[in-house]
Amino acid sequence: MLKIAWDKSYILPLPVNHRFPMSKYEVLPEQLLHEGTIEMSNLFSPGPIDERWILLTHDAEYWARLKALSLTSQEARRTGFPISRALIDREVYIVNGTLKSTLFALQYGIAMNIAGGTHHAFTNKGEGFCLLNDIAIAANFLLHEGLVNQILVVDLDVHQGNGTAQIFRHDPRVFTFSMHGKSNYPMVKEASDLDIPLEDNIEDAAYLSILNKELNRLLETVNPDFIFFQSGVDILKTDKLGRLWISRDGCKQRDRIVLNLAKQNNIPLVASMGGGYSEDFRDIIEAHANTFRLAQEIFF
Repeated sequence: MLKIAWDKSYILPLPVNHRFPMSKYEVLPEQLLHEGTIEMSNLFSPGPIDERWILLTHDAEYWARLKALSLTSQEARRTGFPISRALIDREVYIVNGTLKSTLFALQYGIAMNIAGGTHHAFTNKGEGFCLLNDIAIAANFLLHEGLVNQILVVDLDVHQGNGTAQIFRHDPRVFTFSMHGKSNYPMVKEASDLDIPLEDNIEDAAYLSILNKELNRLLETVNPDFIFFQSGVDILKTDKLGRLWISRDGCKQRDRIVLNLAKQNNIPLVASMGGGYSEDFRDIIEAHANTFRLAQEIFF
């Protein structure tokens, strides 16, 4: 059964002029339920996380200030969100959604989070709509519990997974792969284990060829026994922040490549949704929904 983390806390009221499309966390599950891709039994509410798992990844001082809502105005501005208790609670639920999804993935082959992919969160700071790094926290949980030995992070958001790269810079048990826009945020990149910086306006055929080649090579060289997939849809040509020229079908084929390789090689996978900022809200929802549709098609 496909298990998907979702909770009403994912939907946080923001100022009407805020550029983060918070409503996608409400509309996406409704769309998947309406079309019959999932049923209510597929969804689970993760609840709050045991903070010891946060402290395996994030500095205790940073976590204490986050809990106390005592970030400086500059630190808060870097995150892109107005800091509030509801925001911190939301982050905690999202992180636990990805962590609990790992256990379902070990059981069923795949699990997903309606939110997450907060790859700009570093050990000691947040930025780019990310305060806690859900992928890193869940990866460290798996390693700490001895459930896996080698993890591959496949980050295909248009923005480099700089926080994840920083967190695992010196940990050979986690291989970070980021394929992202060369000229896009963040302007100063961290060093992933493998970075593929893409030129502006790259189209489907070239993009998918690079991805297929690199992923097949990584499965052989890294030999992972678990994959985290950051499946941001801000690679779309329609995206306001993206600068790549990937069609909606190209984005779907991207997801098919990743999910097929995981299934064919019996590697459990957790997908987090990542970014998406197209002008037409339907482009965001359809592209994200395709990831869930493919998960059902390929794994179940």
